[in-house]
Amino acid sequence: MSRAFTKEDDSLEAPIIPPRPALPPGTPNYVTPEGLELLRQELTTLEAERTLAEANRENEADRTRRLTVLNGQLSALNARLASAKVVDPRSQPAGEVRFGATVTLRPVAGVGAERRFTIVGVDEASVAAGKVAFVAPIARAVQGAKLGQRVQVRLGPRAEELEVAAIRYGEE
Repeated sequence: MSRAFTKEDDSLEAPIIPPRPALPPGTPNYVTPEGLELLRQELTTLEAERTLAEANRENEADRTRRLTVLNGQLSALNARLASAKVVDPRSQPAGEVRFGATVTLRPVAGVGAERRFTIVGVDEASVAAGKVAFVAPIARAVQGAKLGQRVQVRLGPRAEELEVAAIRYGEE
């Protein structure tokens, strides 16, 4: 393709580097052992992608842009790995909701469905997988609660009273 059909400005625009999930300032970067392994796998994948991008000499502008993005992602990931504090869920108190717990909440009023989620690190969180970051409002609302205790949880515009129906740690 001729340079006549490309915009000169495209090569001057700074590439957008996707940010890591937010971790509030001053908050420790807690991760489960599985979460640390996922971060290490991500590092391996990004390093392999960077090696391929470095070897690709077909289009220098695309190569430079891709390497800029990959190097930015690697820098952010390495910082996250360096700050990771591994917490083994099996070391947590069995009768209390803490980091790594899989919690089942039951509506006190009897109306509505039970909710079950696992409290994990910010990089591990996935709504689809039922994993909630420990800094999420619902996780903060239940942390420290004991089995059978009632907690107030804000779900959108309304508050709801829920009971901690089950607490589980590790594979069971």
